[in-house]
Amino acid sequence: MKNSRSSEDRSAARSKTASTVLKTLVAVPISLALMGALLFLPAGGLDWPNAWAWLAVLILCLAINIAVLIPVNPEVIEERSRIGKGVKRWDIIVSSVMTMFVLGTVIVAGLDHRHGWSPRFSLGLLIAGGGLMLLGDLLLLWAMAVNKFFSKLVRIQRERGHHVVTTGPYRFVRHPGYVGWIVMWIGSTLIFGSLWAFVPTVLASTVVIVRTALEDKTLHEELAGYGEYAGRVRHKLVPGVW
Repeated sequence: MKNSRSSEDRSAARSKTASTVLKTLVAVPISLALMGALLFLPAGGLDWPNAWAWLAVLILCLAINIAVLIPVNPEVIEERSRIGKGVKRWDIIVSSVMTMFVLGTVIVAGLDHRHGWSPRFSLGLLIAGGGLMLLGDLLLLWAMAVNKFFSKLVRIQRERGHHVVTTGPYRFVRHPGYVGWIVMWIGSTLIFGSLWAFVPTVLASTVVIVRTALEDKTLHEELAGYGEYAGRVRHKLVPGVW
């Protein structure tokens, strides 16, 4: 009887995960279309090679992420597709501010292209931007691949047996996903070729650093074993610095 119930539970979990993955695959092109609109409407048209290059790299990153996470850690896709119990109210505010600055980067870059506020970036800088974007995404993906608790918003996932993850990039810093995000977004801004877009990008990165500190404090207070882990891995984002 127990084996039958366990088999049914596993089947239900697989079905739920498959449904979540399908919804994610449907949502991706919608999100890309919305992001394209935020790029090209301020730019005043579709004649902006930098934006097309950024979208191409973004699609590549998303394809790699989906190809890796579906077989390796589909639970993280499900977790990130919803708002679970116990989300910290402060993180809803912080995440909203971060999103505002991210969208600001995209809009400012489009306006910059339209009005020619910035000097033309060299091809080398644009290629470097693409490399940073891909590198940042791979670090972010590595963190998601080993951490099934990698959530969209900060919460202690008690219903999922939340515990400290110490493998993969978590051996080197306590919040590698944020490092990947910052590197990825700096690379994005280089691809856009806009000096002015770095203003909201720096602000967004600053908010991420604040979020890192607040999340780390929450984990110290509420996640068993995190203090011991923090004693071994002493830095939050940059080894030897912070």
